[in-house]
Amino acid sequence: MPSLFLGIKFVHVLLAIIAVGFNATYGVWLATVATQPTPTQSFVLRGIKRLDDWFANPAYVLLAVTGLTMAFVGELPLSRFWLAGGLVLWAIAVLLGFFVYTPALRSQIRALEAGGPQTDEYRRHAANSRFLGIVLAVIVVVIVFLMVTKPTLG
Repeated sequence: MPSLFLGIKFVHVLLAIIAVGFNATYGVWLATVATQPTPTQSFVLRGIKRLDDWFANPAYVLLAVTGLTMAFVGELPLSRFWLAGGLVLWAIAVLLGFFVYTPALRSQIRALEAGGPQTDEYRRHAANSRFLGIVLAVIVVVIVFLMVTKPTLG
């Protein structure tokens, strides 16, 4: 069923573009408004959270669905290094994203709106969010590398 496989692959790649593309813009937005007044920074942080909640995170979940569907349709064993590695990294990224990054971003927004960008609390939350964002970006880049190059261990 090459046409079914290619259709699913098209949706899968489109979802990857959406998820990774949205995430790639967050640092640009944050750097652009770093010296702006609190209401502008708050607007951007809330915008990033909305993009993450409504577009990037659902796309990451659907990436697993379409990826596993492609493996099933294409009769690809999940034990292949690039697939198994990608799935493990995906699970780590999703867990970090949902249970660590999203709450950290929420805390960053609350700290900004409560005391402004000069407070120690805001700076701590901003640093945590930035660090987590970098960690997640590295994981996603490794997943993309695995999915594109399909390396083997032997």
